Amino acid sequence: MTHRKYIFGSSNLSGAIGLLALCFAAPLLGQSLALEAAEDVAEVAEAPAELPEVKAGEVPDGSVGGMGDINIYPRRIVMDQRQRVASVGLYNKMPFEGEYEISVANMIMTDRGQIIPFSNLPANVDASEVKTASDMLRWSPRRVLLLGSEAQTVRIMARPPADLPDGEYRAHFTVVSVPSDINDGFSIDDALGGGNQAAGNVGVTIRPRFGISIPVIVRVGSTTLEVGLADFSISPGDGGPQVSLTISRSGTRSAYGDLIITAPGQEAPLVVARGIGVYPEIDARKVQLAINPEFDISKLTSGMTVTATFVDDDVAPGDTLAKQTFVVP
Repeated sequence: MTHRKYIFGSSNLSGAIGLLALCFAAPLLGQSLALEAAEDVAEVAEAPAELPEVKAGEVPDGSVGGMGDINIYPRRIVMDQRQRVASVGLYNKMPFEGEYEISVANMIMTDRGQIIPFSNLPANVDASEVKTASDMLRWSPRRVLLLGSEAQTVRIMARPPADLPDGEYRAHFTVVSVPSDINDGFSIDDALGGGNQAAGNVGVTIRPRFGISIPVIVRVGSTTLEVGLADFSISPGDGGPQVSLTISRSGTRSAYGDLIITAPGQEAPLVVARGIGVYPEIDARKVQLAINPEFDISKLTSGMTVTATFVDDDVAPGDTLAKQTFVVP
């Protein structure tokens, strides 16, 4: 028998207390707010699942994995005026059960492609250009217990204000593992072979909390996009030569697609990079990409002309968003 546990976060608890207080102070207003909150939860919970069935022991196609034991699929969520409800799949790829907290956070992309949470911004990073979506998102459940090789669907809904200006708004759907009971595991003393601790000594147990995020993009009204490619170069890297390129972006939405670089006389492309994103808060992103191992690097000579193409995988999949030729230095 499969057992699942859903636990709503403390923010829901505080919201419920606030609604209770309003009901005592102003019954009609309290009833209205309580009904609206209940409808929000019901609408999210009853949203149709759009994800394929996952077989036990098989990692879902198109999922994103990290250092922890959880996979998320799909890789990104995009909602617009035609669709304000989506489903996100969680998959516990380990043979033992795991518990996970589900939240939404605001993050910024740097011009090097780093994704940094607002809660951990360096002093030199300005997040004022990010159009956040966290306040307009509702999701359920917010905490889940998954058995080994078990999958679970989380519903997420966008409710943008009616007067919100046209554009693209974004947050990041985040799943973080919950540590097991604090009495489980080894302390540092155990790891060093110290055995039982002497009376009065303090032991420390380190349990990393692994998390993974995917973007949730909410588009309001009409959006525009133009993409450019520049600054092609080849440089040495730890694993061999790398291609560097700048992807520029203008308009009111992000660019997301595949970058393919080809050379004359070669059947295999020089570079194939899938799922590259450039978010609206930056005008350009510098990327460094490994050369395709199937490409014959000995035939890449100075003065040769290569062609870089950025192909859309978002609004119009397969369309060419940018194409540029470069001379190999």
